[in-house]
Amino acid sequence: MPSPSRPRTSNMPESQPHLVSASDPIGVFDSGIGGLTVVAALQEILPGETIFYIGDTARVPYGGKSRRTVERYSIEIGGLLLAERAKMIVVACNTASALAVPRMQDLFKVPVQGVVEPGARAAVAASKKRRVGVIGTRATIASGAYEHAIRSLAPDVEVFSEACPLLVPLIEEGLFDDSITDQVLARYLDPLLGRGIDTLVLGCTHYPLLRDAMARAAGPDVQLVDSAQNCALAVRDLLAERDIAAGSDHLGRLQVALTDSTEGFLRTAERALDLEIGEVELRSVQSDA
Repeated sequence: MPSPSRPRTSNMPESQPHLVSASDPIGVFDSGIGGLTVVAALQEILPGETIFYIGDTARVPYGGKSRRTVERYSIEIGGLLLAERAKMIVVACNTASALAVPRMQDLFKVPVQGVVEPGARAAVAASKKRRVGVIGTRATIASGAYEHAIRSLAPDVEVFSEACPLLVPLIEEGLFDDSITDQVLARYLDPLLGRGIDTLVLGCTHYPLLRDAMARAAGPDVQLVDSAQNCALAVRDLLAERDIAAGSDHLGRLQVALTDSTEGFLRTAERALDLEIGEVELRSVQSDA
C-alpha cells in the first residue's frame, strides 16, 4: 500500500521558482497510472534522469471533466511536483495536455511538455497517404487538439478521430490480450480503417499497453504513433536545449506517488512496462470532482 509517511498537500504552485539544477528530477503526472508508459519511455531514452511521478488516482479519470476542472487539477499536481524540485513538468496525459498545458506554461517557471504536439509531429512524418486517425478519451477528442496540431503542421493531412471510452477500463483490468478487448478495438477502429487511414495516433498514454492488440486490429498497412515514445524524445530535446540534462555519470531513479491508495493496476503496469517501482508514497489533493 502507499506509504502515508510523507503526506503533502498543494492547492497552487509555488509562488517563487527554485533554482533549477541538472540533478533535479523530471516531474511527470497523469490522471492515473497510464502515464507510466511515458515514464518507461523516458527511462529508456534518458537512463540518467531521476523521475518523480504522480498519479492523480483520487480524481481519475480526467477524460470526462470540463476544461476548467482539468486545468485546476493539473495546476495543483504541478504544484506538488514543484515541491519535489522538478526541473521540468511532463504532462503524461492527453486530456490534460489538450486542455491545460497552455495555462501551465503561462503559470509555471519551469518548462512544461505535453504529449499532443510530439504525437502530432510524428503522425505527420509517418503518414504517406496524408490520412491520419486519432483515438483517445472523449475529452481529448472533443477538444480537437490533435486535429489542430496536425493541421497547423500540415494543412493537407486529413484527420479522422474516434473517442474510445471503453479502452481505459479494459486496460486497467489488465485485459491486454483478451477477446473482449479485440472486439472493442474492432468496433472503434473499423470506422477509421474504412476512411483509409495509414497512420493511427494512440492519443491516450494508457494505449501503448495495448499496442500489440492495436497492431493486430489495425493491420500491417497502418503505422501506430505512440504518444509516450514521442513525448520522451521531445523531453530529451528540451532538456538539451535548456542545458538541464543530467550528466552522463548520473544514476537515475524512479519515485512514484499516488493521490489515493490503489495498487492493482499500478503493479500490472509495473510488470507490463518492466519498471522497478518500490514503495509508493501518498500525496493529498482536494477530493471534489
